[in-house]
Amino acid sequence: MTTKVLDSKTIETIKSTVPVLAEHGTAITTRFYQMLFSNHPELLHIFNHVNQKQGKQQQALANTVYAAAQYIDNLEAILPVVKQIAHKHRSLGIQAEHYPIVGEHLLLAIKDVLGDAATDEIINAWGEAYGVIADVFISVENEMYNEAASKTGGWDDFREFVISKKEKESEVITSFYLKPKDGGTISDFQPGQYITVKAIIDGEKYTHLRQYSLSDEPGQEYYRISVKREDQKGDIPAGIVSNFLHDHVSEGDLLEITAPAGDFVLNSQEERPVVLLSGGVGQTPMISMLKTLANQQPKRQVTYVHAAINSTYHAFNEEITNVIHSSENIRYFLSYESPTEEDKQAKNYQKDGYIDLPWLQSILKNNEAEFYFCGPVPFMKAINKALKEWNVPEEHIHFEFFGPKGDLDI
Repeated sequence: MTTKVLDSKTIETIKSTVPVLAEHGTAITTRFYQMLFSNHPELLHIFNHVNQKQGKQQQALANTVYAAAQYIDNLEAILPVVKQIAHKHRSLGIQAEHYPIVGEHLLLAIKDVLGDAATDEIINAWGEAYGVIADVFISVENEMYNEAASKTGGWDDFREFVISKKEKESEVITSFYLKPKDGGTISDFQPGQYITVKAIIDGEKYTHLRQYSLSDEPGQEYYRISVKREDQKGDIPAGIVSNFLHDHVSEGDLLEITAPAGDFVLNSQEERPVVLLSGGVGQTPMISMLKTLANQQPKRQVTYVHAAINSTYHAFNEEITNVIHSSENIRYFLSYESPTEEDKQAKNYQKDGYIDLPWLQSILKNNEAEFYFCGPVPFMKAINKALKEWNVPEEHIHFEFFGPKGDLDI
């Protein structure tokens, strides 16, 4: 990665703001989004409004700005984070022309929140540093756009797909099978990746974009996404797009989607045992990984552990069971938080309550495996904590957030 070199004075000034960003980062990014959307409401067609209301996007941006300040003299160190964000940007259609707008409003927000403490020296240094950081993102994302478009069956913007099948998987999860309207081929993807769906909803002022994991293995003539209906919970509003898809989208309807993206992917070059852990709809990328492992690495030892409320909410059980039965090296364990009486009588699960470390240690021989997990944030925090307590090396722990990246430390 080649970048413009900042002089030592600029680097020193940026690094001096690290403690300030630690304290005021979220206040700055909150003010940033307020000013950005006030001056450029057209960008509300791109951003997830729910994540904005919950403060997730603000916190994620604050973390990114903080990391950039820490490593301004060695941006190579945050390249994995840059690539992860760049995948999401490419999937959402973020373009190079958006970066000057963002930079302008980030500097305005820093000045607005910090007041007199944001001296001309600090603002000028951040202006110069932002230009370098933006160039890195633009370069990485440009490569990703070119790669997406150059693949067989690939494309670099939105493409119309027909819903060939809509199938209810559980009380709250429904699958949508998508085939290209133009009848052409579709690009391959890596197990764990996602697509972005553009939802144009009657009565909604803005377009809504949502990213959904691909829930079937690569190599099909369709893409499959499996969407959980998000009902209102307390102050958290119902999911606009998930309810739209469940209630108003039918077989034969069209959806615009972007090509597959994402860096939470199965490492098929590795031979170490794999442990897949999912909670609720977090199983969607795991199914893609599981089916790929069964077909492409049949000798690799795989353990799949899934947590659900009970069998009513548990999707894909029959599909997964069929995969398990076709393989000699895959084991399958279930944890039900609130099993029904039928579940208890049928003994169709292995653990009451939540997945915890003692239970994991009872079903796994040791911690020498590649661990992949995805699910609700509380689930992910618990799994991450358990794996760290078990001294699983960080390089063997892989996870995906549904939405802006957060913090898993408890």
